Amino acid sequence: MWWLFAILSSLFAALTSILAKVGIEGVNSNLATAIRTVVVVVMAWGMVFLTNAQKGLDEINNRSWLFLILSGLATGASWLCYYKALQMGEASKVVPIDKLSVVITLVLAFVFLHEQVTAKSVLGCILIGAGTLLMVL
Repeated sequence: MWWLFAILSSLFAALTSILAKVGIEGVNSNLATAIRTVVVVVMAWGMVFLTNAQKGLDEINNRSWLFLILSGLATGASWLCYYKALQMGEASKVVPIDKLSVVITLVLAFVFLHEQVTAKSVLGCILIGAGTLLMVL
């Protein structure tokens, strides 16, 4: 079932890029990111309360809090940079470069999470990198 959510994530990410490119026209990129973030926060907390997940707040340990906060900071930095790049450049070039995060994630997962590197994942990284280069040139 995870793959269905991954496909939906990809679809919504694509819509995000197109909708953001149209919506950011004439708007400060930091302001646009803040507006988007408020919408995401409201939506996320809505799902928490809709599914009654708020009861798990007191069960989160300090290590998880730390890494969730760091992840949130990384997300914020990513969104700020993404919106600025999207405002300045073409979506068809910004988005492929943004998706190089797949390659970076695989490398970081190998180094820090000790996940296995396979010939298939190395080939995939090379193809993603080559495809990105081809799309932005």
